[in-house]
Amino acid sequence: MPLLRDLDHADLDDLLVVQREGAVAGMGHFFPQETHPFPTERIRERWAREIESPDVECYAVVEDGRLRGFGALRGSELLHFGTAVDTWGTGLAGRAHDELLDRLRAAGHAEASLRVFDENERGVRFYARRGWVATDVTSRSSFAPFPVLRRHERRLDDA
Repeated sequence: MPLLRDLDHADLDDLLVVQREGAVAGMGHFFPQETHPFPTERIRERWAREIESPDVECYAVVEDGRLRGFGALRGSELLHFGTAVDTWGTGLAGRAHDELLDRLRAAGHAEASLRVFDENERGVRFYARRGWVATDVTSRSSFAPFPVLRRHERRLDDA
């Protein structure tokens, strides 16, 4: 049974709870909440724009009828991805990740990219275990304190 379904505006409240909890748990050490709290309204506005954008495919990760994560694709880029903190370690993220890559393959892409914060060690390990390779290409987050994002790439023909 597929985990992914199209994300819509009615999902935004649940999505923001999942994303905020994951961001605080996984990235709070470099986005300290006392000085750089999760920017809920900016993230809501970004998702609202992306849901409407013909260039972005936005997905809810659904398990047992509940929104348990999110993903977004833009061209061959895995733009956003995350699952609820209480699902970490259950295999849900790996299965959802694989479905997203299947969508990229079905769209004809042979390679994919994503960006992950260098300081997000859990995320870096997750992607490395799934064949993503870090590159020398970096950028800075648009959210203060502007940590480094690193591009990772993966061939899609090596399932």
